[in-house]
Amino acid sequence: MMSTLLASIAFSLLAVSMGQAQTAALYAAVGAELTHYDVDVDGGTLVKRGSVTLPGNVQYAWPHPARQYLYVAWSDGGPVGASGPPTGGRHHGVSAFRIDRASGALQAHGKSVELPSRPVHVSVDIPGTHVLVAHNNPSAVTVFEIGRDGEIGAQRKAPADLDAGIYAHQVRVDPSNRSVVVVARGNAPAADKPEDPGSLKVFSYRNGLLANRGSVAPGGGFNFQPRHLDFHPTQPWVFVSMERQNQLQVYSKKGDGMLGAAPLFTVDSLAEAGKDRAGQAAGTVHAHPNGRFVYQANRASGAVNFEGKTVFAGGENTIAVYAIDQNTGEPKLIQNIDTRGFSPRTFALEPGGRLLVAGNQVPMAARSGNSVSIVPASLAVYRVRGDGKLDFLRKYDVEATNSKSLFWMGLVKLTGAGQ
Repeated sequence: MMSTLLASIAFSLLAVSMGQAQTAALYAAVGAELTHYDVDVDGGTLVKRGSVTLPGNVQYAWPHPARQYLYVAWSDGGPVGASGPPTGGRHHGVSAFRIDRASGALQAHGKSVELPSRPVHVSVDIPGTHVLVAHNNPSAVTVFEIGRDGEIGAQRKAPADLDAGIYAHQVRVDPSNRSVVVVARGNAPAADKPEDPGSLKVFSYRNGLLANRGSVAPGGGFNFQPRHLDFHPTQPWVFVSMERQNQLQVYSKKGDGMLGAAPLFTVDSLAEAGKDRAGQAAGTVHAHPNGRFVYQANRASGAVNFEGKTVFAGGENTIAVYAIDQNTGEPKLIQNIDTRGFSPRTFALEPGGRLLVAGNQVPMAARSGNSVSIVPASLAVYRVRGDGKLDFLRKYDVEATNSKSLFWMGLVKLTGAGQ
């Protein structure tokens, strides 16, 4: 019996030394390649492990609530570079992967399902019975069953009159599992095209079935360009990232799942608010697990010519940190910390709320005096302090290009973590 115990201990120590006993795994996508990293939460370090390849470029991914499966949306269409025009593509889908409970390694699980158009976002409902997909053009939502084995099953038919607004950019299920919100970004005005209004589309939700419930669109949706939202973990507040406005808005959530018609609070996300900078936009938003803090990405990708070279035009590539009043939901901007790269399209909090990792999407030339150097895409790692502020620890360069960028990254707690 003693020999068995000693063997078990030895095996556990070997697993730890080999990076097999992790509390969380990080996944980062460059083009169609999705790479797994070990996460040392205490040390604040990442170790690159294996990769899987999807049929198309990864658009977004979401873990099952049981943390045993990861659902990955992919497409051969999408944006070109950091700010180029979108391409429609011909092949789109969602694939399921089994997550190894100890190491975090991914293994294909079941058959992929085909989609009619590019999936820009994917999420899973609260009990883990359905996966929901947001399509940007045409704006739509598709829902698929998840089997008990975690495989993606049949599609749930949506009503013909389902109103997903213009340019759906995110689909999220309310923690009650009784309503769904689609963040419909709309489109900024262009020289040859007027502005398309944005909105927050609210649907009732039951067993994978959606029905129109209501729409939130202050000012008719004009100058209202929401990108992503997140829910407070315990209070009826919804935090909305306003892309073109570079703001964070807070909405009340009613008992029936509807949102307030106007924001409770609106706060600028930039350290230097009010500057008109081409290529400056707010990104995704995440609430801390304790509900006391909210984090939001600021992205800048504008370029100018310098001695025949295209270089960064200036702006903020930062993570904005807000302290949240626990009585009212009011956010107070307490920090803007540099991501040390360009266009942090996605970032994630380690599930315990102790680390934050930002994905700087693209490499870019930057000027320092008369010299120009390329700053690569990267994963920037931060320690989350008790007061919510971030301390930069280190970054890991990622091989990416403007056409094959670091488009998504996320962190998943592992079921074998013992927590």
